[in-house]
Amino acid sequence: MANAIDQTRRMLSLVTYLRERPGARVTDVARAFGVTEAELIGDLNVLPLCGTSFRGGDLLDIDTDGERIWWHNVDDVAQPLRLAADEATALLVAARAVANLPGLRDSDRQALLRATAKLETAAGEVAAASSQLSVTFESEGSVFADVDRAIAERRRLWIRYYSPARDALTEREVDPIRLFAVGHTYFEGWCRLSEDRRTFRLDRVAEIKLLDEPSDPPRIEPRDLSLGLVQPAGDDPEVVVEVGPGGRWVAEYYPHDSADELPDGGLRISLRTPDPGSLRRLALRLGRDGRIVSPADLAARARDAAVLALAAYGE
Repeated sequence: MANAIDQTRRMLSLVTYLRERPGARVTDVARAFGVTEAELIGDLNVLPLCGTSFRGGDLLDIDTDGERIWWHNVDDVAQPLRLAADEATALLVAARAVANLPGLRDSDRQALLRATAKLETAAGEVAAASSQLSVTFESEGSVFADVDRAIAERRRLWIRYYSPARDALTEREVDPIRLFAVGHTYFEGWCRLSEDRRTFRLDRVAEIKLLDEPSDPPRIEPRDLSLGLVQPAGDDPEVVVEVGPGGRWVAEYYPHDSADELPDGGLRISLRTPDPGSLRRLALRLGRDGRIVSPADLAARARDAAVLALAAYGE
């Protein structure tokens, strides 16, 4: 699967390609770019979120009926781009940060530096002001670069990974599949330790190495992340949580089987999760606005965690 940089490069070329070919066939465009039709549709779903201004100027009005692709506002977005001072500053700061990203391919780095130099010339005094700002990538940036490179070069990864639910570090080999962001940045891959698909949060990777072995994950359907990172299955353990009026938001943010009204204006929520222990953090966040009812052992662990937390504050 293409990495983030390759996808960005492809979508930039796709804009030019579609501008010159109104009503282009999906099959022809996918063949021209060497991608599957599903990957092309994924790009087309992202393009309408792009436009000519950080403030939400003219967005690309591109859609498809599954057979042909139509761009309805080509003339509107073809006008020369005028960047405001804050927009130019944001671009320059971001470009300099990415150019220093560990593991970035040299050809991509040089192309980015050339584009940055042109932008600095066009920005004038703004460029001088932006030089006073900087963004640096620490461990997560390095992990991102290694995962991105492993995906591009189809190489296996070795990682030492921290699991907060078990409070333990594990070593495993992973065939990376894709990078994505849902609140935090993650990568999905086929874990050779568990022989299953796993998702890893980048800031929990304590150590990472690119291996010489080729990455060969089985063909699996990418999950629809619009439903959230955690998508419980019907056979996952059931947890019952009671929340007061101040905790009703739990029913909005957590997929659940049922949410029954309580006399005090709260809710009794039944949900399923592959990792019930992770809900201890939810119990701590709720405080007096909620409690775990069952299973009993999880409720007891949540109470113990709350006692320890209060003790740290001398209460």
